Amino acid sequence: MRVLGIETSCDETGIAVYDDKLGLLSHVLYSQIPLHADYGGVVPELASRDHIRKTIPLIQQALREANCAAADIDGVAYTAGPGLAGALLVGAAIGRSLAMAWGKPALAVHHMEGHLLAPMLEANPPQFPFLALLVSGGHTQLVAVEGIGRYELLGESIDDAAGEAFDKTAKLMGLDYPGGPLLAKLAVQGDSKKYKFPRPMTDRPGLDFSFSGLKTSAANVIAKEGSSAQVQADIAASFQQAVVDTLVIKCERALVQTGYKRLVIAGGVSANTSLREQLAQLLKRHGGEVFYPRKEFCTDNGAMIALAGYYRLAAGQQQDLTIGVTPRWPMQELPAV
Repeated sequence: MRVLGIETSCDETGIAVYDDKLGLLSHVLYSQIPLHADYGGVVPELASRDHIRKTIPLIQQALREANCAAADIDGVAYTAGPGLAGALLVGAAIGRSLAMAWGKPALAVHHMEGHLLAPMLEANPPQFPFLALLVSGGHTQLVAVEGIGRYELLGESIDDAAGEAFDKTAKLMGLDYPGGPLLAKLAVQGDSKKYKFPRPMTDRPGLDFSFSGLKTSAANVIAKEGSSAQVQADIAASFQQAVVDTLVIKCERALVQTGYKRLVIAGGVSANTSLREQLAQLLKRHGGEVFYPRKEFCTDNGAMIALAGYYRLAAGQQQDLTIGVTPRWPMQELPAV
């Protein structure tokens, strides 16, 4: 089966073609970062308009690079949520319309399920069951995964997600948008023990996360300590270490609770080198293994949507003719495969 995947949930337009026998045939990505940089964050209306301009040309490019024609596509998968309603509607309308015109099945894909399954694109994919840490700009979740569509939410962020805290703290430091990756880069030059930031909600039972207080602590230090290059590097390193420590502590609790020996990390923050290294050490202590997608598939992309779509289309699931999106969509509501 050959699936066209379309991702337009936020500020990146991602298109890919996946073949169940040959693997990923093509994937192209257009980032709107320059468009939103002047505003310091994503402007939903501008995002939607840019997806309208870019999605069809990128589909044409992906088909060319995959050496495919419309007749070679067996199904179309598109992100239907969570995300920005207007941006989602662009991909949903185009994806569902192409499927109808081509006489092929279509499937609405859950954005976070795409992230969760992204490590399946690698040469050494994880086997079920496993624990998943999903860390992105909008979500921080721990999920027990027994199979596709068999998800138990163990914990999630009750306010700012980890990626959101990275970006907001970077903005307080005067770093350009998107600030999270820049803060992580700056942290390499700093002393992670210079400033003592809290490890939120680690002093009590449970697997939920909260990063708004950590962001406030960082704001107070930034205001007090100034903005010299070394101070900024030390703040970045100390802040990053606090986030990583918090995620590692909660992952260890979840591993003990579930008894799983495999951990998947996915989402934009999963590209963070320090997080990867410390989670690898954690799993080594527990006699387990950590899995993650290559860095280009950590952020939003069409490849993960094409793959998630393939699994469900191959199981016989498909959409009716309705074009609809779900900006807020709990992953536990997905049917099992």
